[in-house]
Amino acid sequence: MSEVRTARTYNQNHVPREYTPGRRRVSIYVSWSYPAEAGRDVAGLDNRFSTMTEVRRVAWPAYEDPQWSDPGRFLQGIAGSLELFFRAWVPFQEFVEEVTGHPVPVYQRVDQAGFYTPLDERVLADTDVLFVFGLDHMVTGQEAQPGEIEALRAFIAREDARLVLGPHHDVGASDDLSVREMEYRHHGDPLVPRQQRFATYVRDVMKGLDVPVMNRYGLRPATREGNQIAPLSTARDLDAKGWLDGVSTFNFHMHLPHYDVTSDEPDAVHVLARQPIDTSRPHPFTEAGNTEFNMFLWMPPSGDRAADVLLADSTIFSTLFGGDDSLRNFWRNLVSK
Repeated sequence: MSEVRTARTYNQNHVPREYTPGRRRVSIYVSWSYPAEAGRDVAGLDNRFSTMTEVRRVAWPAYEDPQWSDPGRFLQGIAGSLELFFRAWVPFQEFVEEVTGHPVPVYQRVDQAGFYTPLDERVLADTDVLFVFGLDHMVTGQEAQPGEIEALRAFIAREDARLVLGPHHDVGASDDLSVREMEYRHHGDPLVPRQQRFATYVRDVMKGLDVPVMNRYGLRPATREGNQIAPLSTARDLDAKGWLDGVSTFNFHMHLPHYDVTSDEPDAVHVLARQPIDTSRPHPFTEAGNTEFNMFLWMPPSGDRAADVLLADSTIFSTLFGGDDSLRNFWRNLVSK
């Protein structure tokens, strides 16, 4: 993870960025309530993030340096795991700042101190590219409000705007416990429970903005020699903007969402990249005959919507799960094309 190059600050309001022609201002909006996530009962089996102690046990000895293991230096409960997300987004923020010349603020729907920040003009006024990371567990009830949908509709009416939605996985949606167990054995991550359902907020946004997509499952990607993630299956003929120029793979993550297109209109959504699945591990999705899942989608401007809308999971922007030139090319394309 990147070394901090300047002193860190906390507990201040965002300073708006001036518009610079040709250099987009990028913002990240995390749809969780930090207190709701950090305050989940650790005695509960499902629908919560791991504690830092659980992460250390499973990943041992990766986090046994005092930087991570000393409770006087790093939180050991669920909050510690949430802070890992922030640490792992820093390289993406730094990279984007180098490309655009603008710092990248990270907003939380409800932050550590309990400040509530709806997705409104305060976030959108100085934003050209907005990433919405759908990391709210459904049980926390993060519902998008009508005013937020209205503000986002105005945002995507701007020709210079771009919206990147990243609803996370939906593991264990079935009431059949044997199906949940199959899903769990498929992804193979002991830190993800038999049921972990994310992204009420982004689902509301997609419904409100007429984005005909639903996040489903948590699928394990196929790998090649050296345990490297298998290359994407791409539809280059549909990629008129060049979003995937120089991109052959994303990063490996054990449970990625399938972005199911729910519209019958052939041109509504372009599926630009599919990820091959590890078919050695049974899953209801592969038992239905599928060998790949939808990984990266694009909705070109249409009608009153002048902005591009894209879908890509938030893990693609986190260095917790690795990164290489292919991934950085993707980051660059999203903020500069």
